[in-house]
Amino acid sequence: MATMTDAITAPIGIVQEDPPRRRSLRPRAMPARWRITAWIIVSTVFTLLAVGLMGRSIFLSSVDQDANVDIEQEAQEFLRFLEDSSTEFTSAEGLLQEYLDRQSVHSNEIILGAVDGAPVATANGLVEGSDASLGFAGGQTLVLQMLDLEENAGVVESTAAGPLRWGRVDFTAGDAQGALLVLQFTEAPRAAVDQSVVTIAWVALAGILLSSGVAWLVAGQILAPIRAVHRVAREINEHDLTARVPVNGTDDIAAVAITFNQMLDRLEDVYATQQRFVDDAGHELRTPITIVRGHLELLSEDQDERRETLRLVSGELDRMTRIVTDLLVLARAQQPDFVRIAGCDAATLTLDIEAKAQALGDRRWQLMEVAEGHASCDPQRITQAVLQLSANAVQVTEPGDRIRIGSRFDGEGAQRRLRLWVQDEGPGVASADAARIFERFVRGGAPGDTAGPRRGSGLGLAIVRAIADAHGGSAWVDSVLGEGATFGIDIPAPDSTDAGEANVIIESLSGKDA
Repeated sequence: MATMTDAITAPIGIVQEDPPRRRSLRPRAMPARWRITAWIIVSTVFTLLAVGLMGRSIFLSSVDQDANVDIEQEAQEFLRFLEDSSTEFTSAEGLLQEYLDRQSVHSNEIILGAVDGAPVATANGLVEGSDASLGFAGGQTLVLQMLDLEENAGVVESTAAGPLRWGRVDFTAGDAQGALLVLQFTEAPRAAVDQSVVTIAWVALAGILLSSGVAWLVAGQILAPIRAVHRVAREINEHDLTARVPVNGTDDIAAVAITFNQMLDRLEDVYATQQRFVDDAGHELRTPITIVRGHLELLSEDQDERRETLRLVSGELDRMTRIVTDLLVLARAQQPDFVRIAGCDAATLTLDIEAKAQALGDRRWQLMEVAEGHASCDPQRITQAVLQLSANAVQVTEPGDRIRIGSRFDGEGAQRRLRLWVQDEGPGVASADAARIFERFVRGGAPGDTAGPRRGSGLGLAIVRAIADAHGGSAWVDSVLGEGATFGIDIPAPDSTDAGEANVIIESLSGKDA
């Protein structure tokens, strides 16, 4: 039957738009390995290109500087020659001819002597060209221009023989005005620099190809753990969380693999805890649910029978509630905040536990031994564990039986431990049960015990062990069949000081006296 709510629709005139869809990110077309290799190649190419251009510029500048140094050196030599031979020559022509005959010029140099603006002698290092006197086309005109300039040095960027750097030394010999002109051509050194740059470029290209192969291999090695993570993540499903990424080395990539494995460990623990909770709940709750359903299906109209049925059902529901509570405690035992460590006084903790245990049943409660000192633990969880042991002792004993409680420190220094124990006079624990009695849903019993199955869910001792394990300790049982049993827990309690800490043996009886 349709309800009023079903008939309500959107108001007229209002268009209900679909919620905006999140724009899906397109996966990168190029694999990560290729991207890493490409970036390495691009960065290497730009680096080599910048180094090559900068190096060429430096080398060309060095060529110009060397030309200037040669010109200055030649000028200084000529000046010294003038000083040494000023009295030997009567004419400027003879002086210049003598000087130039002594010179040995290199292939990119011309030294020219001129008197009154006209060349009279030449030392030419260039090969012969169209102009027989200077070795390059237009040389005579260019020389005459240099001799007429007021400046005594300069640069000509374009000649038939290439860029030219020149310098002039003027002197006077008698009535004649002489000049020594030094020409340095830089075309051949510049060509040598360019040839060297080309050679370096070919070597750099070979280096780029080699670095590309190395980058490809290294990128593959770096990304191997990532691929392993991807493979493991793809293989994991809800039924199998055991796959792990192999860890090789101690670098950052290995740290990623270790962290991923630790995450899988936590997920596996959580999944195992949840699965165990579901399995345990299904296993243990099936019986009370069946009992409750059966009684409710056969519920009679008779008031007395209904009252009795409701009492039984209420009892089963209480038992179910306790089972679920115990299972939740065990599930929480896997969480980091299950115990909250704090400093506490062991004597006060023991006395509080003994006082609370007296309300569990009509027994002769006896406090045998009290540890005096301080320990780091979760007092509430320790109290819960010892009271659980006390409740179990009540279940296996009869009114008036003796139950002993005690605590003591064992060991010294960093190995010291706090031991709390409960001793009963019940039937004891069979040796076959002692090894597994702290497991879930295990109920111990003595051979030939006619009392039937022990009461309880079989989770109490499992909770005790979980509390002890959370403290880094252990749960234990010491039993002689037919003479009772002693259950206890040991937790680490490193000794911070020896002063004022001891085990005090006392005897405190409560309840009925023997």
